[in-house]
Amino acid sequence: MFGKGLKSPKSVRVAGKRLTEILEAHERFVRAAAGGARAELAGADLRRVDLAGAVLAHANLAGARLEGASLREAKLTETDLSAAKLRKADLRTCDATGANFAGADLTEADLSGAELFRADLTNSVLHNAKVRAANFRQAVLRNADLTGADLNVASLRQTDLEGARLDGADMATTIVRKV
Repeated sequence: MFGKGLKSPKSVRVAGKRLTEILEAHERFVRAAAGGARAELAGADLRRVDLAGAVLAHANLAGARLEGASLREAKLTETDLSAAKLRKADLRTCDATGANFAGADLTEADLSGAELFRADLTNSVLHNAKVRAANFRQAVLRNADLTGADLNVASLRQTDLEGARLDGADMATTIVRKV
């Protein structure tokens, strides 16, 4: 399913600009190079766009529509993805350290191997999500819906799970230890 029928960032326009131009300027911003500009993609329609390996650290993707998009191996450190729509998105092995997913819809998304250290997933929906071997250490999952999620081999060390729904979640080999 993942990777088939994805749109190239070259073919997508956001606020009159080509997405590739926005991504290139953002990468310069992250490196603090001349001509850099933070990617302001709040509310953008990026459904089924191939963003695999993209450098989106510190970008604003709040409320963005990323259903079915590929963010595989993307750099999402400190990225604002609050209230983003990430249903069936591919986030395998992405680095989302410190990212804000508060209120995001990650239903059926694949976050296997994702780095979610110190990420905020408050009130997020991870219904039937695949999060095998993901690192949630010191993440906040308050009131998150993990119903039916596959959490095998995931690390939930020092994770705030207050009010989280774990009905039917597969946690047979999940690492849960509070230190």
